[in-house]
Amino acid sequence: MPQILSVALKRILPPLIVFGVLVVVWSLVVWGFGIRPFLLPSPLAVYQSASEYAGELMRAFALTGAAAVCGFAASMTAGVLIAFAFSQSAWIRSSCYPYAIFLQTVPMIAIAPLINTWFGNGFHSVVIVSMIISLFPVITSTTKGLLSIDKSSIELFELYNAGRIQTLTKLRLPNAIPDVIAGAKTSSGLAVIGAIVGEFFSGYESQLGLGYLILLTSDQLKTDKLFASVLTSTMLGVLIFAVVTAVGNAIQKRWFSHLEMAS
Repeated sequence: MPQILSVALKRILPPLIVFGVLVVVWSLVVWGFGIRPFLLPSPLAVYQSASEYAGELMRAFALTGAAAVCGFAASMTAGVLIAFAFSQSAWIRSSCYPYAIFLQTVPMIAIAPLINTWFGNGFHSVVIVSMIISLFPVITSTTKGLLSIDKSSIELFELYNAGRIQTLTKLRLPNAIPDVIAGAKTSSGLAVIGAIVGEFFSGYESQLGLGYLILLTSDQLKTDKLFASVLTSTMLGVLIFAVVTAVGNAIQKRWFSHLEMAS
């Protein structure tokens, strides 16, 4: 137990110290330069706003979080399946990979209004934007893992007349697990960004997500509430990333212990 507490303190204490220093510097800058609240509110004003609108922020947190999780799950499913196809054919890979790059390079601010036009306002459009933004890292990382196979291992499977499916499930996919997890970590953060961007354009009929709250408070110059919304969005991203990281570490630990037992 003391060892676990020591490890937790080593991981948590440094970021908390940095956060405390940033809050102090922020407060001194606002006080020292007499900055007006609508330009830069003090940390205390942001805290008071977060407390006042806590219920609204938590409802927005839950709504945007649900869209981000759905977008992340969709990007993981689609990304892994696309990577499977890429790993099986060089022709498919060379023909379709540029379109995967297109998803990463095209400005989402140009695509999101089209998605809104095609699918209408609401949760499903936000999920689609989230999926598109978070898809590319899953494709690239998983494809890399599926293709990074030792030549001797491939030859061994060919010697035993293993088919494509057997080679994929028993050789390529197990080898790609670390890369899939790495892609998932990157994708999880992008899914939150995608959900917030999607809410800028698609929104909801009767509910407010974090993206719409950020847009609304920015237009109304409610800067303290804007900061509270941004910090809540940051908390959502950190939470999803932490969960994905913890699950990924557990999977890797179990997988590598299984390999050690097999060897």
